[in-house]
Amino acid sequence: MKRILLGMFAVVLAWSMGAARADEMVLGGGDVVKISVFGNPDLGVETRVSESGFITVPLVGQVAVGGLSSAAAEAKIASMLERGGFVKKPQVNLLITALTSQQVSVLGQVKNAGRYPIEGRRTVLDLLALAGGIGIDGGDIVTVVRTRDGKIYKEQVDTAELVRNTDMASNLDVQGGDTIFVERAPRFYIYGEVQRPGMLRLERQMTVLQALSAGGGLTPRGTERGLRIKRRDEFGKLQTIDVRGDDLLRPDDVVYVKESLF
Repeated sequence: MKRILLGMFAVVLAWSMGAARADEMVLGGGDVVKISVFGNPDLGVETRVSESGFITVPLVGQVAVGGLSSAAAEAKIASMLERGGFVKKPQVNLLITALTSQQVSVLGQVKNAGRYPIEGRRTVLDLLALAGGIGIDGGDIVTVVRTRDGKIYKEQVDTAELVRNTDMASNLDVQGGDTIFVERAPRFYIYGEVQRPGMLRLERQMTVLQALSAGGGLTPRGTERGLRIKRRDEFGKLQTIDVRGDDLLRPDDVVYVKESLF
């Protein structure tokens, strides 16, 4: 059910990304823009925004556009052309032809990892939708690394709870330079007298009995008596613990199913 809900979110959010308006984009270093002035073809230019946020416009010279939307940059250039006496009531059009400054990296267990441009206000779910959603081996917890005011912050988003409870407050906004990382889902291991021993996905609140079921059930020689788990403690020391069927598993637990003596 969680995968179906996330898939539905991906479709809706990917559509909304395509409907974003160009004037919501914020310009930054490395972006390429094409400027035209109606009725004045000689003033047309295609240029790259410098790392300090400036572009060079014919007649006007250096114009600071870093941090401005394309609409705000158009208004600023038009104002400078008119104040300088170059063009009366200029109609300026600024088209972003390459948006490189406002990109978010989506990495880890997603279908299409990469760098994605963001337009206007975007959230973690928006970017996961652009990346095709969480892959089959991905976990529910998504780590977001963000730089704000020169400081690096790391926050986590529980995508399953977010979708299940529609708690959009935890759907963090992202900005250019942020990184979203989807880790591999937690695993456990099972061996001994089960039908399918090996490494398996650990679901939430998974019990030992559910782990036996995930392993295909007991072999004819297996028994639920004397079940044991090998688990590392907080210091990394391996411990062997006797468990019951309703005990909960933890990531990287190793479940051992004994052979029946009778």
